[in-house]
Parts: sequence; structure tokens; C-alpha cells
Amino acid sequence: MTDEQYYTLIHPYKDALNLVLTRLKILNHTTYTDENFQPVHSITDRIKEKDSIENKLRKKHASPGAQDAKTLLQDIAGIRVICFFEKDIRHLTECLRKQSDLIVIKEKDYISSPKPNGYRSYHMIVGVPIYYMNGMEYYPVEIQFRTISMDFWAAMEHRICYKNQPFNEMEMRSAFLQYSEILEKMEKSFEVYSESEG
Repeated sequence: MTDEQYYTLIHPYKDALNLVLTRLKILNHTTYTDENFQPVHSITDRIKEKDSIENKLRKKHASPGAQDAKTLLQDIAGIRVICFFEKDIRHLTECLRKQSDLIVIKEKDYISSPKPNGYRSYHMIVGVPIYYMNGMEYYPVEIQFRTISMDFWAAMEHRICYKNQPFNEMEMRSAFLQYSEILEKMEKSFEVYSESEG
């Protein structure tokens, strides 16, 4: 894939990502009746780099070209939404489902069913309509919803477990599963205090 082909490929994904970001910002101050209780702590976004797209396509035994990228990849545009509590994630995902022009392509609930290592998050891929002079096409945007504690856990797990560290792998997996459960309990305690304040 040439640089020119890459920039042509990602252009509509950038448009789709910006549309979803706008929706999320609006939902952040309209989800709850009290504006002091906004569900979103922070939002980050990214468009996959050219090398990352090509590497992922090679892993799928596909040609590293723009057409295969468009056909096979649903995470070229990505957004991470960090919420305060799990209930905030549930509210936001429900609101997105109700937006009639968006298509929910895929959902994975790693909050209700965490991964064996303790990873918790809610993944949602939505199809976003992009209009052209002569028609419309849907482009996928992957949204990962996490609470602050889920994001803290994921960052630490990535930092420690993806590096060559002199630790026993099974011991580390067991430890991180315990840390995930401890953080979940802490978060639920904070949520009780938050509700009593509200």
C-alpha cells in the first residue's frame, strides 16, 4: 500500500470517527438529568497507522492493500471511552444502540464475562453512515468502553506482561486476575458513595 493509497483509505474513517466523537460528547452532557454527573472521564481516539494495518492483514494471510483493509478490518478507526462507573458504560451503549442511523455491527461484553486474565471492557463496533455526492456508505468505528479502574488495570497489564520480565507467567496471570477483582470491588464501593452524594 502506497502512502497515497493509505491516506485515501483512511479519509472516510476519519469522518466516521469524528461523527461518533461528536455523538459521545453530546451524550456526555445529556445522559443524566444532573449535568454535574457526566458519565465520561476522558476520550481518546486513533486511526490505525499504515504499518499496523499492513501487519494485521499479513497475520490474516491477506494482501497488505487498501481493498483488503477495507474488507477485512473493522478497527481502522478506534475510540476509547473512559467512564467513572459500569452503569455509565451501560447508559452510553444503550443510548448509541437507540441512534437509528448507526448500525451495531458487533458487541463483546468483557465486563459481564471478563477474560481469564481479568481483562474487563465493553467493545462495540458501529457502522457510521458517510454521505457522498452520489450515495452513502457505512464505515466501522470500534469503541472500547472502560471505567477508570478497568483502564488502569489494562495499562498495567500491558506494561508488565508484554515486556520480557523475570516473572513466572502463571503466577503473574493469577496475580492480575486478583488485582482485577480487587479493583472491581473498590469501584463498586466508590459507586455507592457517588450515589449517596447524588
